[in-house]
Amino acid sequence: MNDIIKKYNAEILPKLQGELAIKNPMAAPKLLKITLNVGMKEALSDKKVAEKVIEQISLIAGQKAVLKRAKKAIAGFKLRIGDPIGVMVTLRGKKMYDFWERLVKLVLPRVRDFRGVSKKSFDGKGNYSLGFSEQIVFPEIEYDKIDKIRGLEVNITTSAHNDEQGRKLLELLGMPFEK
Repeated sequence: MNDIIKKYNAEILPKLQGELAIKNPMAAPKLLKITLNVGMKEALSDKKVAEKVIEQISLIAGQKAVLKRAKKAIAGFKLRIGDPIGVMVTLRGKKMYDFWERLVKLVLPRVRDFRGVSKKSFDGKGNYSLGFSEQIVFPEIEYDKIDKIRGLEVNITTSAHNDEQGRKLLELLGMPFEK
């Protein structure tokens, strides 16, 4: 079993129950999934861009990424139905916890001028969003092999009912929030 799951059951769960006044351990918040997204308008003109981004996001996530296509046509953006517009991958279970550990212990400390992540990026239901302006902060990406620096978005979905529960869960799991 994964170390973070053991730590959650042994240390974090009792703390969450005590601090949030939750009696039933099944009602305590936990991580449900982590989603990585990359939007790419260059894929409209160059089809090879999508392949490169899928390869990079698959390396970062440790799981095959999926190409997302436009569901609506938007004339102002020269976008037609079916055009490639992004890449995403959803992580659950062991791969999610592996990614979480890499994110907290390796990636966030590598970000330039890092002073902690914002406490304001919660959505009101305990889920957290985090954006990176460049994919090279991930150790899996080799700087020499990338064609262009792209940003990506990481969405952390929890079973928390509000932002306070979500923040407490992420803090206990090791998320470095700003002071």
